Amino acid sequence: MEEHQLTQENPFATAPVGRLIAKFAIPCVISLVVNGLYNIVDQIFIGHGVGYLGNSATNVVFPLTVLCVALGVLFGDGAATYFSLKLGEGNIEDAKKGATSGILLSIIASIVLLAVSAVFLKPIIYLFGCTETVEPYALGYGSIVMIGFPFVLISTTLNSIIRADGSPKLAMVSLISGAIFNTIMDPVFIFVFDWGVQGAALATIMGQLISLIISLSYIKKWKSFKLKRKDYKFSLRHCRAIMPLGISSFINQMATVIMTAAINNALTAYGANSAYGTDIPLAVMGITLKVNQIFLFIVVGIATGAQPIIGFNRGANNLERVMKAFKICVVSALIAAMVAFVIFQFAPMSIVSLFGAESDLYNDFAVKSFRIFLLFCILNGFQTVASIFVQAIERPIQAMVLSLSRQIVFLIPAVLILPGFLGIEGILWAGPVADGLAFILALAVTFSEIKNLKTVKEKGAAI
Repeated sequence: MEEHQLTQENPFATAPVGRLIAKFAIPCVISLVVNGLYNIVDQIFIGHGVGYLGNSATNVVFPLTVLCVALGVLFGDGAATYFSLKLGEGNIEDAKKGATSGILLSIIASIVLLAVSAVFLKPIIYLFGCTETVEPYALGYGSIVMIGFPFVLISTTLNSIIRADGSPKLAMVSLISGAIFNTIMDPVFIFVFDWGVQGAALATIMGQLISLIISLSYIKKWKSFKLKRKDYKFSLRHCRAIMPLGISSFINQMATVIMTAAINNALTAYGANSAYGTDIPLAVMGITLKVNQIFLFIVVGIATGAQPIIGFNRGANNLERVMKAFKICVVSALIAAMVAFVIFQFAPMSIVSLFGAESDLYNDFAVKSFRIFLLFCILNGFQTVASIFVQAIERPIQAMVLSLSRQIVFLIPAVLILPGFLGIEGILWAGPVADGLAFILALAVTFSEIKNLKTVKEKGAAI
């Protein structure tokens, strides 16, 4: 009786779906975009203060940062999804254990990642496409940035769970505060103190520490329950339960790591035989991917904001509200994708110029990169929403398939094959080829899962 009453009185079950999504998605979008701006802001100031070699350095270190975020969303999104499902079922004790298990996993993983990065930084940056010219900049930047990995990993995990607990604004404030500090200190450290890429890295980790401190302040303020010290015990059963639910988000991020490594190495290989050389394509692609990531973060934020609503109502077997939330996400993502498409196709230099004035050769490749590589970005909105949707309805295998499709299954083979026919531009054309194929797959999987949900609902009604 109490469980049924909890489900009925929870706003996820009764409040207007559109208003709920806005409440959770807007702070989530802002948080993710601000998180993406950490690297963008660094590149803007580095571009003006150091030049494109400095931006090439941030590009080869970037996959390490993404790996850190990937682990954070594996534990955080997994714990948040499990948390929402168990609350929907009225199971408070399991919801508690899901939250604490995610937090403990993030602490352990952050220590391991920092240790590995400290020992193997040089071979790692070469794995991600570093050149001898870029190496001193990459080592200078990476050796400082890695100190902030525990700050990023733990706060990413915490913020996912905080949003699921009904406090998306605090998660937003956490990230915004760090980003504001980073934006203020970047020009001070780069231009006033003349610390170059090291100054940018220092500003970044200081901002990340501020974000972590704010997130940690929530530990004693949970809305859904009260956590005591005894609740923070490692539970293998709950770790096993939450990790499959975060696997889609993890793979999305890890796919970026693998994709960046493949693209960077292809750019240096084929760039050496082109008019652009090795370092211009490396710097340009770093900017292209990070700008596109801002658009993707908007879409991910919309879908992630709806995730607890979808998860709760899936647990409560309320299909109507699940589908309404999904449709709102799709329409919102399409609008964001259309805006991004217009900017990338018709005003690419307005973006490129933000990162400093460079040669005509640099600008030429930059324009090509935005117009060709991001040609089908308009399809990415649906594919991204579909991946998070099937994760929210507890379909981890299907979510994993969709997460892998664009950046691994389709993009990497295209990056390896097309340059053999088109030279360095073949790497750029790999983008729209992968986007188109991933969109078709996402449509098929999504329609199949919606059909399955309706079938389960009908069988339940018949019983």
